[in-house]
Amino acid sequence: MILRDNEGWRLTNCGSKDDEDMDANKRITTPDWARDAVWYQIFPERFRNGMPDNDPRLEDISDHPVADWEICPWGMDWYRPAPWENGGAKHRGGVYLRRYGGDLIGVREKLDYLQELGINAIYLNPVFTARSLHKYDGATFHHIDPTFGPDREGDLNALATAEETEDPATWIWTAADTYFLKLIEDIHERGMRIIIDGVFNHTGCEFFAFQDILKHGRSSRYADWYLIDRWRKDGSFQYKGWFNHKALPEFNRTKDNLVDPVREYVFHCTRRWMDPLKNGDSSKGIDGWRLDVAFCVPQGFWRDWRRLVKSINPDAYLSAEIVTEAQDYLQGDQFDAVMNYMWMYPVVEYFAPSAKPLDMSSFKKRLDTLRSAYPEEVTPVLQNLLDSHDVGRIASMLENPDEPKSHWEDYFHVSRVKQNPRYVTTRPGASAWRSLKQLVLFQMTYPGAPMLYYGTEVGMWGANDPDNRQPMLWDDMEYEPERFTPAGRNSQTARRPDKALLAFFKQAIRLRKDHAVFRRGSFQWVRTGQPRLLAFERSHEGRTVRVLFNTRDQAVRYKLEKPAVDLWNEGRSLSAGEVEVEGRGWSLLEL
Repeated sequence: MILRDNEGWRLTNCGSKDDEDMDANKRITTPDWARDAVWYQIFPERFRNGMPDNDPRLEDISDHPVADWEICPWGMDWYRPAPWENGGAKHRGGVYLRRYGGDLIGVREKLDYLQELGINAIYLNPVFTARSLHKYDGATFHHIDPTFGPDREGDLNALATAEETEDPATWIWTAADTYFLKLIEDIHERGMRIIIDGVFNHTGCEFFAFQDILKHGRSSRYADWYLIDRWRKDGSFQYKGWFNHKALPEFNRTKDNLVDPVREYVFHCTRRWMDPLKNGDSSKGIDGWRLDVAFCVPQGFWRDWRRLVKSINPDAYLSAEIVTEAQDYLQGDQFDAVMNYMWMYPVVEYFAPSAKPLDMSSFKKRLDTLRSAYPEEVTPVLQNLLDSHDVGRIASMLENPDEPKSHWEDYFHVSRVKQNPRYVTTRPGASAWRSLKQLVLFQMTYPGAPMLYYGTEVGMWGANDPDNRQPMLWDDMEYEPERFTPAGRNSQTARRPDKALLAFFKQAIRLRKDHAVFRRGSFQWVRTGQPRLLAFERSHEGRTVRVLFNTRDQAVRYKLEKPAVDLWNEGRSLSAGEVEVEGRGWSLLEL
């Protein structure tokens, strides 16, 4: 989930847990292909504008007039206010009304780029019709946003006359819908997978059912779809919004499930995108879902929904947004994986160039505890991420090393300029980039499925929302230098894709893909006798690779007890004896 209008949210369990226990003897299964996945998260509005003629208009995003509003140039200085914004020299005025025109045409246009990078699994932030740039405020779950497809005007005209209801028999296929299916087909032909965001806890106020309630009040056929606290005599009503955000009304629910009509609507939408031809051929649909604020939805719903999903495609992948340990959700009856924030916290704390980094003992203990918390079938498919649309860009987090942050609230707020005005938002320095490379190699060699947030591979930086959602850096576009900061100060920093960093990412991903030991091997720590020299081994089918990370700035010597092959340096042979691991460096040694 993302943050609205710069407001934070507290971490609590919004949903109602039940006491249903899993059969201890039940075999847990997760999709085998997910063990080999290298994920890439795309925020569609900011990834690539493939069809400028179909860009959104002001009426697509707001009921309020904004004088001289227009699409922002892709390469504009992010912190410079657009001419129509009301923020003066300070960046924030109308940033949430900005649009840059990213669309699914742009995603499809860059599939070659993703394959060359080594990506084989894509996660798209919400793509359904919605007014916001993030689209977690859905107006429907059964249509792709017309501005993401090839014919905005035609789609809007068709929808205006379609007379759709919650009944799937009334649903049409728009140009955006069918284009999305073509994108799926193209992805599958390349041997890649795709999952999309499912936002089943709440909607936006533009959602068709909520709009009907606004129009018809208590007599609306959808009156029981939402958590309505009180009906007023004039027909208006008081309702619950997600974490009190009234722009995000929450679906109605029982203790253990969403109410029946909502549940059925979500089930119909699930079938639409997983089996679009309605013939049992799941290869034409998406390969799974990422479930937004999953901890807010009753777990009984997730159990029912998982059964539906797996009946359509037993190989589908379900990953939940849970920002704490998620044992209750990963017992084979709800989700296959989570976005692994609990892995991210200690990893960033340990590798960051901080004066007080997490010590090795605590680091190992926290990762050991996390691995032991989940069934052994789950750990290899967890989405191990370094950043996302909900936290500061990893390069900027490394540029702002601080006391270790072990919990979502702390990690989330430290990178928000509103809460932390001292947060450095300019281009990170050399130490941050060195640490980032170590983090990426650890991500590629540790158990779990690595996930990259778009642009990390070309050196994008930025604070938390909204600054972590800047337009992607492409080498065929011109970018203004970054001359402003959130406070309006001049910084004059050039912006362009970092080709050397991109080459590093390609090599790191290729290493993982070429050696199954990093995707499927066993794991154990190795003692080095040096407090900042981390070592572990991965073993698989008779092969053992020892991985070393030196998080000191100075080189260290390590005693190698037998000959080895250096996997990072083109398979160079090493004799037994001491090897040097350079400052902030690594060695990957096949024994």
